[in-house]
Formats: sequence, structure tokens, C-alpha cells
Amino acid sequence: MKAFAVTFICSAVVLSAQNSAPKTPVLIIDGQNNHDWQHTTPLLKKILEDTELFQVEVLTTPPKGGDFSRFLPQFEKYRAVISNYNDFGGGSVWPAEVQAAFEEYVRAGGGFVSYHAADNAFPNWPAYNLMIGVGGWEGRDERSGPFWYFQDASLVSDPTAGPAGNHGARKPFQVTMRNQTHPIAKGLPEVWMHAADELYSRMRGPGEHMTVLGTAFSDPQNRGTGYDEPMLIVLSYGKGRVFHTTLGHDAEAIRCVGFISTFARGVEWAATGKVTQKVPDDFPGATKVSTREIIP
Repeated sequence: MKAFAVTFICSAVVLSAQNSAPKTPVLIIDGQNNHDWQHTTPLLKKILEDTELFQVEVLTTPPKGGDFSRFLPQFEKYRAVISNYNDFGGGSVWPAEVQAAFEEYVRAGGGFVSYHAADNAFPNWPAYNLMIGVGGWEGRDERSGPFWYFQDASLVSDPTAGPAGNHGARKPFQVTMRNQTHPIAKGLPEVWMHAADELYSRMRGPGEHMTVLGTAFSDPQNRGTGYDEPMLIVLSYGKGRVFHTTLGHDAEAIRCVGFISTFARGVEWAATGKVTQKVPDDFPGATKVSTREIIP
């Protein structure tokens, strides 16, 4: 009985310590986007909070054409910043002082996560494009950098001229992990089925200090390129870690357990340099989509 009591007490102490461990502060920035940020941000926030690892705050910018004079994020308060923002279609570019502060934040070791259409943003901000590695739309072309894709299991840099950014109709597709040793990818199946989503292709940019973790085949029968296109990417910018996911167009795509897991793992890695989360039992296999309800 005494041994049982000691074991029970020790277990309770360990559990209490885990529950009281300080959470990692992260910031989601939204407010303008050609996607439905009003609905996707609460889902992203809930995914992170459900891990019990993060303290999540949301900063919503002024609307298109609004006054950005008071948009002064305190980046240094957070271990990582997640962008659900873009200036697609004449939206607002962040003020120069905010750009400079963000560059310094990441260069000094802050984490950055580019979520889905955040890679449409800021085509004329050189440092931002170095952070995300590849981007699409908004006038990007060969001057922005080469196309990047996988061909014959190798990453290709293609300088062919032409506009950046393309996707077909939203359909389920397989994601193939090209690197299974990185902390984000470790333990994930080599191939897994993602829920219906936009499969970005023809993405181009500087591609410096970039590692592609996962790709998906861009089917020519669905306006695709015929290449395996980058879906999950990690980069470095100075001392900062960047996780770039092109996945997650809408609630249906976000509910995919593959998205939920890679997003949360990517945020943890960007913020801390490690991943402590286990691969969930319901992570999708190669042929069947696995989803969860997310209720903010």
C-alpha cells in the first residue's frame, strides 16, 4: 500500500509539473487576406491551444486602406509569429518600420510560420521573400527567383521565365515526405493523404537556406505542372527558424489530421528548435483522409 501511495503521489507531482509548465508565447497576425482569415484564424489558434504547449495571441491589422500608424507589433514578446496575412489585390503593405522590426526579430532568432496564402504577400519585400523561400502571384516572375520543384526525387531550380503561382480545383492529394529526419517530419509516414485543398504550384523565389520536407504531385489533369511541388518547407534567416506550409486553404483542409499535426509541430520547431509532440494515432495513411472536428 505504501509503495502504491508513493507511486501515485509521484505521478501526480509529475502531471502537475507538466500542466504548470510555462507555455510558449506565439502571435498570429491576420486582418487582410484574399482567403477567409476570419474563420481560419480561430481554427489555427484552437489547434495550437489544444496541444497545451502555447499561449496564443491574435493581432488583427487595420482593414485595407486603414490607418497603420498604430500597428506596432511587439514581436520580441513572442517565440514565434504566424502569418495569416497577405496584401493580395492591393491590400496594405506593412509600414517600413514594422518590416525592419520583423526582419530584426527573425534575424536575431525569432520563429516565423508562413501559413498558406501568407506566401502570396509582399512580393517587393526582399527579406520577406528570403524568409519564405518561394511565393506566388502578385506579380512574381523570373525576377523573383527560379521555380522550385522536385523531379526524379531531386529538388530542381528552374529559371524559366513566367508568372508565379497556380493551383487547380480543391481535391484530396497525397503528400510525400522528402525528409524524415527533421524534427517536424520525424515519425510521419513517408506518404499520407491530405484532405481537399489547393495544391500550390509554379512557386518561385530565392530558395536560399531552404529544405523541402514534403511535396505533392501537381496533376496536369487539374491545371497542374506535372512536377512534385513543395508543400512543407523549413528555412533559416539569420538565427531565426522559418516553417512554411502551403496547406490549409479553408476549414475542410485545416481539419485534416495531417495539417493539424504538421502545423502544430512546425510552430513548435520554429519557436523552440525542437518538437516534443507525438505523431497522433489518427494521422492519415497513404490512401485515406483522416479529419477531426475543431471547435474554437
